Amino acid sequence: MSEIDANDPLKRVEQELKKCVKCGTCRVNCPAFTAFQREPAVARGKIALAQHILKGDLPLDDATYAAMSRCLLCGGCVEKCPNDVPTDEIVIAARESLARRRGLTTFHKAVGQVIRNRKMMSFGARAAWFLGPLFFKKVPATSGLRLRFPAPFIGNRRHIPPLARKPFLERHPEVIPGEPGKPRVVYFVGCMTNFVYTETAEAALALFRHLGCTVIIPREQQCCGLPGMSGGDLATVRDLAEKNLVQLEKYEADYITTACATCGGALSRFYPLVVGKRNPELAGRIKAIADKTVDATVLLQKLGLKPHETGAGPGMRITYHDPCHLRTHGITKQPREMLQEVEGIDLAEMEGAGTCCGLGGTFNVYHYDSSMAINAFKSRAILDTGASAVVTGCPGCMMQLSDGLKQHGAKTRVMHTLEILARSILK
Repeated sequence: MSEIDANDPLKRVEQELKKCVKCGTCRVNCPAFTAFQREPAVARGKIALAQHILKGDLPLDDATYAAMSRCLLCGGCVEKCPNDVPTDEIVIAARESLARRRGLTTFHKAVGQVIRNRKMMSFGARAAWFLGPLFFKKVPATSGLRLRFPAPFIGNRRHIPPLARKPFLERHPEVIPGEPGKPRVVYFVGCMTNFVYTETAEAALALFRHLGCTVIIPREQQCCGLPGMSGGDLATVRDLAEKNLVQLEKYEADYITTACATCGGALSRFYPLVVGKRNPELAGRIKAIADKTVDATVLLQKLGLKPHETGAGPGMRITYHDPCHLRTHGITKQPREMLQEVEGIDLAEMEGAGTCCGLGGTFNVYHYDSSMAINAFKSRAILDTGASAVVTGCPGCMMQLSDGLKQHGAKTRVMHTLEILARSILK
């Protein structure tokens, strides 16, 4: 084995690797380590592996690939690291390096093909919505089993939320005019809110219209690409980033917003990291998009939404889960402040509200049992609050939390923050 070439992604983070002093702080803050209890699963273990890959004295076999896949990119280790080691950036580089030299897995090839093609995604969603009743017509509509089905790479244990009959992007015009002088807001919808949790997208639209904003919903916007990043397919991420950049620049706007924490993380952090750093010609444009991107809940608060106008009804006890892509951006108090102002809401803090739910993009597919072991702590914490609903700001977390709660036999609802804020407006 020999050292890797100068253009390898790991070369770009070589100096960052040297910051790690192997102190072990990351072990305490790593959900993957709690699940696997193996040193390669924790940040310092992956950094050591990356250093050996750089030296060329480590075989690029299945064990190395598996070790690098055991990371949720939750950022917990980065937040707590005393030496500011950007482990998430290092893991992304290592996964891209391995993918280049070993090739993408069958699953991630399929993921890349689907997320690159919005028409394919729309067709698949329509087919799944249409065929679903044929498979589940004998199952009572109230049964959680109605949401279970076997599929390639998925299996039949998990609970899958039903797909919407009509995607959100096909329901509304591209530009919805608001009041003169009010902000112009570009809404980046995201795949989950477009195809699955359309009620979240409708809530976002209703709330911004309630404030008189002009809402722009670019019809040709694409997946943010982060599912590809999980498997090292950075070529797909960069391709989608460039396409989205064109769409997000089409209209003059004051803000770009999204109700998906993952999409927000892509636009504000990962696009500058994996596209802007690599392509100086795009760096300025990417930064301009990142600077305008604001989480929907934060933007609504900034624009002066008064949550007490949207009373949720008497005595609704909820608890709040912090999505990793909001927590790592310091967005923790704003959603709580908005929720606590809603008439009739009783917000009960759960233990470990800021810990990862275990989804981690495709981590949930490759390591489902470990993913649900991480999630089990979260489910118990939610149930211990006695809340009738758990609220969060990420559709991916919503799916994971719902899966875990249903497997615990719980009837706790899983809702987006915007749904709570928009309840009375949407009536």
